[in-house]
Amino acid sequence: MSAIFHNVSLAWYFAWSDMRARYKRSVLGPFWLVLGTGIGVVGLGLVWSVLLNTERSEFIPALTVGLVLWQAISGAITGSTTVFARSASVIKNIKTPSWRISLELVFQQTVNLIHNFVVIVFVLLVYPQDIGFAALLVIPGLVLVFMNIFWIAQVLGFVGARYRDFDPLVSALMPILFFLSPVLYQSRQLGSLDVISKLNPIAYWIEIVRNPLLGSVPALSDYLVVVAMTIAGFLLATWMTRARGHRLPYWI
Repeated sequence: MSAIFHNVSLAWYFAWSDMRARYKRSVLGPFWLVLGTGIGVVGLGLVWSVLLNTERSEFIPALTVGLVLWQAISGAITGSTTVFARSASVIKNIKTPSWRISLELVFQQTVNLIHNFVVIVFVLLVYPQDIGFAALLVIPGLVLVFMNIFWIAQVLGFVGARYRDFDPLVSALMPILFFLSPVLYQSRQLGSLDVISKLNPIAYWIEIVRNPLLGSVPALSDYLVVVAMTIAGFLLATWMTRARGHRLPYWI
């Protein structure tokens, strides 16, 4: 147990140190993330609210939450394919569990999301929503999302270490996945095409976090699907780590 706590602490320390080093000598520091997200929300909100003929007071809050979550999820997915290769010197020279490297990536995206949450708060102040106690469901929703991000980082990390073509493949697919995910829209707006959301795991992750922030309770089926994905994903990640962990230093 102490070893697990030690590795979790190390993962958080390195994730936070990476953030500080990235914005060293910068005036705004990590709040450049907030500025970039804010510009994206304003640009996309003004344009797509017109294209979709939707009220801005309804569209922009949904867009903001979806975009912030998408940045965390996509950042973890694209970063996971090279997460072990970037830490090759550590893996080869220091005895460290591979999951600690993946957890560091998850914590990096957690820090980014915490900063970008400022944009969500600002937008909800400009366009107030009838939130109520449903907002408390954001906490278990985020926990489930980052648990899934963790096992995905572990699994894709091993695949990316073994097959180097996997990284450009994932990068090429992410723009397509963006438009298939309910970022610019909500799943209920798809009508007969809602099968797109039902087959997209990211859609469930976004809905169980966004709905509480917009004042509605996510469907029980959404939680059941996410919990099932979490269990299946952790089993897959555990098997892959045990079966292929000893080969990882040779792959990178």
